Amino acid sequence: MRTVRLSIIGFGAVGQGVAKVLLAKKDQLEDIGLDLRVVAIADSRTAVIDTDGVDLGAVISRKKTEKTVGSQDMTGLEIIEKIDHELVVETTPTNIVTGGAGLENMFMAFRKGRDVVTSNKGPLAVKYKELMEASKLSGSKFRFEATVGGAMPVLNLTKDSLAGNRITDVEGIFNGTCNYILTRMTEEHAPYEQMLAEAQELGYAETDPTYDVEGIDTACKLVILANCVFGMNATYEDVTVTGITKITPEALLLAHNDGYVIKLIGEVNDSRINVAPKLVPIGHPLAVAGSLNVASVQTDLSGPITVTGRGAGSIETASAILSDLISIYRN
Repeated sequence: MRTVRLSIIGFGAVGQGVAKVLLAKKDQLEDIGLDLRVVAIADSRTAVIDTDGVDLGAVISRKKTEKTVGSQDMTGLEIIEKIDHELVVETTPTNIVTGGAGLENMFMAFRKGRDVVTSNKGPLAVKYKELMEASKLSGSKFRFEATVGGAMPVLNLTKDSLAGNRITDVEGIFNGTCNYILTRMTEEHAPYEQMLAEAQELGYAETDPTYDVEGIDTACKLVILANCVFGMNATYEDVTVTGITKITPEALLLAHNDGYVIKLIGEVNDSRINVAPKLVPIGHPLAVAGSLNVASVQTDLSGPITVTGRGAGSIETASAILSDLISIYRN
């Protein structure tokens, strides 16, 4: 049995999802020889530390009732620096301008020789090259499948399952909020504002939806794809971005009458990175409905490979994090 001590830094929806998944999959992990032991958890205000293993059920319950994870006054950065463990699961909120706390946390983890698995797009969208160099210098493993497609495997698909193929293009729907709004506008022949309000009521859209509906979230994911899959050194400024706020029910109806749907499509290849609403033929693999994500990977040997899945959700994102954990330590 291999014991891996880890911290969870950031205990919002995704961090809590990771804790729930580790609890639910404990026996399954032990069956493949892994004891993933959480020794520290930090949210934005408090921390809980136990070198013998934190009681995850108790911390989840406390976070729900008291809005804190514990009573210890220690930041995530201090935990990464001072508490002895092998792995940092970094799930703090995304900041695409500076990289936020997540960027500092990752650099500190690499300085201390710790492996990192993250769902945090911000640091990778801002300082991808520097993070990869820091992880390589320290000999740390660095995995971030959860940053692009949630439960939909894209990065590991291109790097592992399609190893040996030359990837020529990746395109798809990488934001479930936009896809939900456009789907509902088409179904109800309703204006953008009305379907945005519905998406917010159902929890698909944030109170401030700008990050999603202006295409910024998709653009950040494309930057990660560009750098990881195509070896570029791209940033957000390299992406041409158009959101969905100007799309009308009339445009959707005209498209539908001609056999098309309108989707917010992100595309990346070695010459362009682009986010914009596009016409997609009804029945095409990219014409998925609701809050689903989809990615089509064009290859030289295997042709087009298309994957569809849930691109958001705490448990769904945690499943991608768990996949990365297993891939690092199982062998």
